[in-house]
Amino acid sequence: MKDHKNTFANLRTGTIMCFKISMVFTIIFSAFLGADLNVKNVLLTFFLSCLYSFGLGFGNGFLNVLLDKKWDWLEQTNLRVYYGILCTVLYTVPAVLGINYIIFVVVQKLPLEKFFSERMIWVHLFYIILSLGVSIFMQARSFMVKWKQASKFEVTQQKIIAGTANAKFESLKNQIDPHFLFNSLNVLSSLIEENPDNAQRFTTSLSKIYRYVLEQKDKELVSVEEELSFAKTYMNLLKMRFENSLFYELPAEGIKPDAKVVPLSLQLLLENTVKHNVVSEQKPLHIKIFIDGDCLAIQNNFQKKEVLQDRQGVGLQNIVNRYGIITDRKVLIEQNEENFTVKIPILTKQITVMDTSAEYSDENKAYFRAKKRVEELKGFYANVISYCCVIPCLIFVNLTYSPGFQWFWFSALGWGFGVTMHAFKVFGYSSDWEERKIREILEKENNPKTWK
Repeated sequence: MKDHKNTFANLRTGTIMCFKISMVFTIIFSAFLGADLNVKNVLLTFFLSCLYSFGLGFGNGFLNVLLDKKWDWLEQTNLRVYYGILCTVLYTVPAVLGINYIIFVVVQKLPLEKFFSERMIWVHLFYIILSLGVSIFMQARSFMVKWKQASKFEVTQQKIIAGTANAKFESLKNQIDPHFLFNSLNVLSSLIEENPDNAQRFTTSLSKIYRYVLEQKDKELVSVEEELSFAKTYMNLLKMRFENSLFYELPAEGIKPDAKVVPLSLQLLLENTVKHNVVSEQKPLHIKIFIDGDCLAIQNNFQKKEVLQDRQGVGLQNIVNRYGIITDRKVLIEQNEENFTVKIPILTKQITVMDTSAEYSDENKAYFRAKKRVEELKGFYANVISYCCVIPCLIFVNLTYSPGFQWFWFSALGWGFGVTMHAFKVFGYSSDWEERKIREILEKENNPKTWK
């Protein structure tokens, strides 16, 4: 369904752009009508412009889609440019000739033998170069769109790195809470005297909890089964501490193996529950963990401690922030007079652990190299687009006012040679291409991908 929406949105955007291009060329060519400027001729000019813009626009747009699937703009830039230019030329030339045939032979009743006359060849050449200029502009636009998307993705990655690092700090700070550790040691101290067997079980559970904390601290997601198993161990620890003042219930139904949640989320929520509610034999705390649709819900009877400030727990905000980084789905918080419920989304896609230990200097250098590369490509595309726009105008002026001397060849060949040299420099065939190619290969080997 999402693909259909994207296709419709792209079709609508392409249609609007083709209409805009048609309007621009209608205004430009209407300026040359002179005394023949009237509504009929303007509408005819607009119709002819639509033939070119829609015929070439949608055709090249379809080619772009196919080429983007085959060669990625950012990973395979040179191949994408080479095949983009080749396919654009192979499509644009026959497409322009076909449209010109409709305009001159079908509409204007030009004899077929005159369609290939010397004068008409220059007309065809004019339209072909102009159309190639517009097509190359669209190729450049496609590259910039992809680059912006990649830049946004890079920003998101950096946010994930920063957010994950901060979340890890907050998470560990909450897990190794001095208050929780102090209470646990007090319980352990009393159990050693009263019930050595329970003291041993308490110590084992406590060690499992901190081992789990250390094992999961570098992960973005863990399976629901692992988290529930940890929650059971943690609840047993709390049960030893509060005895008959606390009761808990875990989900009985089977959990999907690919179901995942943010690690340590249940421990944070459970500790948050104990911290902010009265737990006594007179007012026992009942905690229920259950599956609610595509969420994992943690519910407790609401009996808030009056001595605490009316504020949201740090642990709960920690979870909200971490989910906000890795998914659009929200953590749901529901409260009434009887119960307080938190629902955390169950996710099904594992996120690869990112290497947050990379030095900033390396990332900074990579950013500036990428920025320099984009500037080079922008300069090349601007040069090509300018060439394809200016040269047709020079051809038109030359053939209109001084057809006896074709001076436009000097500009076309000289500037064309400059564009060719510019292409060699940008795409790796200048004097230092060997050194840069070696550096490129080394960078690929030394920088394996960490995201899938």
